[in-house]
Amino acid sequence: MKRSVTTKADLRGAATLVWFRLDLRLADNPALAAAVARGGPVVPAFVWAPEEEGDWPPGAASRWWLHQSLAALAGRLREVGARLIVRRGPTSATLHALAAETGAGAVFWNRRYEPAVIARDQVVKAALRADGLEAASFNAALLHEPWTVANQAGKPFQVFTPFWRACLAATEPPALLDAPTHLPAPGRWPASLDVNELNLEPKPDWAGGLRAAWSPGEAGAARQLTRLVTEVFSGYAANRNRPDLPGSSRLSPHLHFGEIGPRQVWHALKRAFPVNLWRPSQFLAEIGWREFAHHLLYHFPHTSTEPLRSEFARFPWREQSEWLRAWQRGQTGYPLVDAGLRELWTTGWMHNRVRMVAASFLVKHLLMSWREGARWFWDTLVDADLANNTLGWQWTAGCGADAAPFFRVFNPVAQGEKFDPQGDYVRHWLPKLARLPAEWIHQPWKAPAEVRQRSGVELGRRYPAPIVNHTIARNVALAAYVRCRRGE
Repeated sequence: MKRSVTTKADLRGAATLVWFRLDLRLADNPALAAAVARGGPVVPAFVWAPEEEGDWPPGAASRWWLHQSLAALAGRLREVGARLIVRRGPTSATLHALAAETGAGAVFWNRRYEPAVIARDQVVKAALRADGLEAASFNAALLHEPWTVANQAGKPFQVFTPFWRACLAATEPPALLDAPTHLPAPGRWPASLDVNELNLEPKPDWAGGLRAAWSPGEAGAARQLTRLVTEVFSGYAANRNRPDLPGSSRLSPHLHFGEIGPRQVWHALKRAFPVNLWRPSQFLAEIGWREFAHHLLYHFPHTSTEPLRSEFARFPWREQSEWLRAWQRGQTGYPLVDAGLRELWTTGWMHNRVRMVAASFLVKHLLMSWREGARWFWDTLVDADLANNTLGWQWTAGCGADAAPFFRVFNPVAQGEKFDPQGDYVRHWLPKLARLPAEWIHQPWKAPAEVRQRSGVELGRRYPAPIVNHTIARNVALAAYVRCRRGE
């Protein structure tokens, strides 16, 4: 039912709902800042409506992180005199109900860019405005929104290097917005669910490894940013591919949940380093890849389930459930791949170099569809992000934008020897191989029998033999690719 006709003057000073989504922070939060600037009470709200996320509702690891992040956000809001109102969807009806309960005249939020969410948000915005409410959205997640960057023909980019060059040449991101020190409260707070009532945490509890590895929330994100600036950045280019070294920023889940934004990263690097170091840096380029992923998903929304390169729609992917399970469980017989999958299962995260090797193994050694890998990562990664997940898997499979050519097949043994030279990463995640000498740890099946016996490695029992032969699997994959290109 519509309200009676109101004017902007009638709504001036009325409460503003701030609809939190993947922007779970107070600092540099444009929607929150706009609500404060508007005047009147501010009512922060979170609406749980996973069924509105289309084919990609949050996976199990993401749900665990979301629970912790919402609890942390609620704590931050209490510090500034506010509360986080938690409701279940449907979203449009819930926001209308909250507006009625609080006498709100406006609903503000920060934009998301997943196809199903964009469609939902358009409906929500139209319904709010039709009901006489002010409805506005803002950019909190990207340096440059997808429709603001185009090539010389006015088309979206499909190659990273010119895309990122265009981004760097564009107007610098605006100055950061301070976190509010106080939020005006409504006369009476509306009812709220407890975060626990959303049932986001797993039962039975398998998240002990995630809790040990991560500190979700705005404060945890700030600590990781400080670590990036003081410990990681100077050696990032040299160490980022080494899973045996602490050379990654580990900011990805914090960025996904909006506990920190890319503008904050940009300005932190700008403050800490000379321009000739931070602007062309490898780390800033990784922020660029995140931007590129959202650019692609926005302009090519079908790519979350279909290949960008249409010829791959006829690729002869296998359906081999036994091999898929072996890959998921880290039982392929290739130590670097298996260590990565076990790191993922334990911590909800996998080192980026190992992600590439593990993904290449699935789609090229096993000829399993990139969609199978994307679904597994979606459920198990704490940084599962639809844009980045889609870009990464299609890049690996050779079917996306700026993709690695299909004939580039990572050799997991050579990759292990190059990027985990002493086998420390493998030893950590595969303790049954820990006593193998470095020269054999990435290919235990080639170790002399006496070395395996002395190291306590019994292939096929304590550790699996390789499920495929690298050379044969590579040749089969290349032959399948040739047939695909020919249209056979």
